[in-house]
Amino acid sequence: MTGMTRIAVFYAIFALLASLANLATQAFVVLVYHGPWAIQISIAAGTLAGLPLKYVLEKRFIFAFAADSLSHDGRMFVLYSFMGVFTTALFWMTEWAFHIAFETDLMRYTGGAIGLTLGYVIKYQLDKRFVFVAPSRAESA
Repeated sequence: MTGMTRIAVFYAIFALLASLANLATQAFVVLVYHGPWAIQISIAAGTLAGLPLKYVLEKRFIFAFAADSLSHDGRMFVLYSFMGVFTTALFWMTEWAFHIAFETDLMRYTGGAIGLTLGYVIKYQLDKRFVFVAPSRAESA
C-alpha cells in the first residue's frame, strides 16, 4: 500500500468511526430527550463526541504528530478545532437542510452523513496545511 493510499484508507476509517460516534450520540440524545431544541442539542452533542476521537486518531496515525507537552497538545487541539468551525457549519447546515426538507430522522441522518463527508475532505486539507505541520512550515503559513 502506498503512502497516500494508506493515509486515505486510515483517514476514511477514522472519519467513519468519528461519524458513527457522532450519529450514535445524536440518536441517543433524541431517544432520551424530547424537549425544546432536541435536534440542535443532539447535533451539538454528536459533534462533541466525534471531535476528540478524530483528533487523537489523526494526530497519531495520519499526521504522525507528537506534541512537545500537554500545553502544546492543548493548543494544537484548539487550532484543530478552530479549523473545524467552517466544516462543522457545513455539516450542520447540510443536516439541518435535510431535516427541514424531508422531516424524517433517516433523511436528517443522511444529510448529516453527506455533510460530514464533505467536511472531512475539506478538514483534511486544512489540517495538513495549517495544523499538523513542522514549526518552520507553520510559521510561514
